[in-house]
Amino acid sequence: MTRYLLAAAMLAAHPAWADQSVEITFAAELDGQQFSCLETYEGVGAGPLPIQVLDYRMFVSEPALLKADGTAVPMALEQDGAWQVENIALLDFENATGSCTNGTADTNMTLRGTVPEGTYAGLSFAIGVPFDWNHGDPTVAPSPLNLTAMFWNWRAGYKFIKFETSPVMGDGMNMASTTHSESDGHGDTAASGWFLHLGSTMCPAPSRTEAPTEACANPNVMQVVFDDFDPANHVVVIDPAPVIAGADLATNAPETSPGCMSFPNDIDCNTVLPRLGLAFNEFDAEDQLLASVR
Repeated sequence: MTRYLLAAAMLAAHPAWADQSVEITFAAELDGQQFSCLETYEGVGAGPLPIQVLDYRMFVSEPALLKADGTAVPMALEQDGAWQVENIALLDFENATGSCTNGTADTNMTLRGTVPEGTYAGLSFAIGVPFDWNHGDPTVAPSPLNLTAMFWNWRAGYKFIKFETSPVMGDGMNMASTTHSESDGHGDTAASGWFLHLGSTMCPAPSRTEAPTEACANPNVMQVVFDDFDPANHVVVIDPAPVIAGADLATNAPETSPGCMSFPNDIDCNTVLPRLGLAFNEFDAEDQLLASVR
């Protein structure tokens, strides 16, 4: 009996199922500057014009802390009814001020949850929505998957990254506030906006309003891994500027959607998707340049 009581006391003091709270903090930047919807940014992209940002949001999923041997321990996200559901979270860096008039006032820059007690050395997560959640009806989905502004259609699913910009003209107006566009003399059309929408493509489905019948040929889910990350001391920095450094944000390939929409043969994606760590057409994946640790 004494031995049983001693074992029970030790188990109560150190329960095998004990969890520790963890919060992963993100910081939104653009070309190394703290992001703001009120700012105009010079020198972003390969074109000559400054830009303003119209939207800046992204889905992350499957967060995990890494042990020293690389073992991934999934983080159980807090089911807060707003930003996090299952193992998916929406990061929202815009606040509907300035040039971000189509956004929302609320922002979210953290992942909140628990992991089993232990010692951890790194962090991993995906930028994207898992297939099982990616192709449903957003009008009946739980928050934040009910945000239709982040949804394409049932076949393609959600926009994993929604980063939208507009060139700024000499009078200080961004081109998105006008409906005028004109040729630049080289066959390209001056863009009213340049958008980076990352999402799944080539998803076999009977129509745009029906879910795929099998896996998408291009899931385009980014994998991010940091071998050295301490939630108490490190921040995940998201900065699209290195990703879009080769794109002229004032022009767009003719007869294509504005900017890079992830669809095959959109040449505006040639210098972009590989820098997200994703192969695109004949271009091999490179090291992802969107996320870093500070």
